[in-house]
Amino acid sequence: MDGLAITGALLVLVFVTLSMGIKTVPQGYKHIVQRLGKYHSTLNPGLNFIIPYIDNVAYKLTTKDIVLDIPSQEVITEDNAVIIANAVAYINIVSPEKAVYGVEDYNIAIQNLVQTALRSIIGEMALDSALSSRDQIKAKLKAAISDDISDWGITLKTVEIQDINPSTTMQRAMEEQAAAERLRRAAVTKAEGEKQAAILEAEGRLEASRRDAQAEVVLAKASSAAIEVVSEAVKGDELPVMYLLGEKYTQALQELASSNNAKTVVLPADLPQALRGMLNK
Repeated sequence: MDGLAITGALLVLVFVTLSMGIKTVPQGYKHIVQRLGKYHSTLNPGLNFIIPYIDNVAYKLTTKDIVLDIPSQEVITEDNAVIIANAVAYINIVSPEKAVYGVEDYNIAIQNLVQTALRSIIGEMALDSALSSRDQIKAKLKAAISDDISDWGITLKTVEIQDINPSTTMQRAMEEQAAAERLRRAAVTKAEGEKQAAILEAEGRLEASRRDAQAEVVLAKASSAAIEVVSEAVKGDELPVMYLLGEKYTQALQELASSNNAKTVVLPADLPQALRGMLNK
């Protein structure tokens, strides 16, 4: 009976030992094997065998791309503006043994590395440039950390800038600046309009004055021609001249009397005599 128990115990021990020596690694993962506490080998996907009780699987790492979310942080630009930026990094572990033995925690190490590099890059840029140059920041960030993480057996596939926005205080300042700029442009536009209106009005007055002067010249020439015609017609006879003058004078008095502003019409004392002389002639 005791022999049967011992045999059963041995069979169980053999089964457990065999199960400990057989390791199945799923696709997309690699296992790190330590022998007596020291790195021994890396198990690839599939069926693998190790020495029971001597070898053990110490780490299990994925070979798929890993997405690291880089927390938001405040960054000061070259012109002392505060912006909030965060990023996301896509990495791939190509050498699992370097990733586990080269750094304590590669996730935290890469996050801190990206944050530090991001602060350095944006710190050399002005606010407007930082807000509008995501591709440039991305390229510099990738170049800055690729060499460092390659020592840990990790490849940086890409890094993207998720958000890069001014802080709340900076947003208020930018809004006030934009409002002031709009008011300034409106004032300039209004002043320019008033200037153009004044110029057009002055040009209108100048053109009107020029045309009035031309009209005066034309009237003067017409009067001169009329006088010459009259002088040629009368040939020393004063009666036609006196008649024309009297007619013009009478017409002027009529217009003056019909005016709404006229209150008193003053007739010359010798008007009847002049008329009688004209009639007697």
